[in-house]
Amino acid sequence: MNTLHPAPALLRQATRADIPGMHRVRRAVRENPLTSDVIREEHYNPAIEETGRGWVIEDQEGGEVLAFAVGNAQTGNIWALFVDPAHEGRGFGRRLQTEMVAWLFSQGLERLNLGTAPGTRAEAFYRATGWTYLGIDAHGEASFEMRRG
Repeated sequence: MNTLHPAPALLRQATRADIPGMHRVRRAVRENPLTSDVIREEHYNPAIEETGRGWVIEDQEGGEVLAFAVGNAQTGNIWALFVDPAHEGRGFGRRLQTEMVAWLFSQGLERLNLGTAPGTRAEAFYRATGWTYLGIDAHGEASFEMRRG
């Protein structure tokens, strides 16, 4: 890929066909890495088809998943928001978050929540994009919420 002129990227709703690419991105991240098989590819289907929705940003030239997000419309939990390390700094996280938050609130939710490892760039990202820090939860994660309006 030419880093001076990266290929155009498309944001769209995720489908089952995107799951291998989403999982590849999830396993590639440097912070909040998956260290076991607690989350496997089969866990994505219900998350994007039954309990919520997923979105991907894909390279329009090759169709490769560059980043993805998944939100739970039943609980308001942000299940995932990850960007392939090779494509960080291009605004993909912010684009995905904006799309996902708008959709979740359009489903009637009043409060969204998430957890992330403390002291990470993800924690700084959520603080900078309007999430309210609630503290460290029982699992040792930095806990955040966002309320409608």
